[in-house]
Amino acid sequence: MAQPNLITLTDPRSPASEAFRTLRTNLMFSSVENPIHTLLVTSPATDETKSQTLANLAVTFAQSGNKTILVDTDLRQPRQHELWGIDNSKGLTSMMLDESSLANPPLVVSGVPNLQILPAGELPPNPADLISSKRMNDIIGVLKARANYVLFDSPSVLSATDAALLGIKLDGVLLVIRTGKTRREEANRAKETLERVHVRIVGAVLTNAPKERY
Repeated sequence: MAQPNLITLTDPRSPASEAFRTLRTNLMFSSVENPIHTLLVTSPATDETKSQTLANLAVTFAQSGNKTILVDTDLRQPRQHELWGIDNSKGLTSMMLDESSLANPPLVVSGVPNLQILPAGELPPNPADLISSKRMNDIIGVLKARANYVLFDSPSVLSATDAALLGIKLDGVLLVIRTGKTRREEANRAKETLERVHVRIVGAVLTNAPKERY
């Protein structure tokens, strides 16, 4: 499998790659009492960089020697299969409908040691209903049993209820804030939306920031 065009793979010594490794370390040790093993990465409003941010973060988790599963739970506009160049015919929605898939998840080898990917699969007519279902709880449990860390992609917080519904089920949520695009009021509304349903926000990551000049 060809390696995707992710900075953590194409230029692992770059400052950006080091920033992802620092973020990974901060997340891994953010709370001794409530460690993070399942994490949702999303954005306040529609932002294509949140999926790429998650993919890079997943690489760094895997590179640290931890078994990692990246799950595309964006059942509206999934992007992980495009980033990784993998088939999207089977995935999360297969596990929703097929009992045998629950016992044997259709995980895809990423080409990165310790990293597997569960693509979205065929898009359903009712994403929010699937995300909020008990079956989703079962899927999360199955995936947790197979990895040290399970990282989830989802639609943006303000574009659909999916992120809030999924965030309730996970250990934490990381918000991706894009410099020059994400508006302050959008970030505040997203934070309030998640906090209203008692989702644990573990932090925010700033992308597309200009390089410092010395």
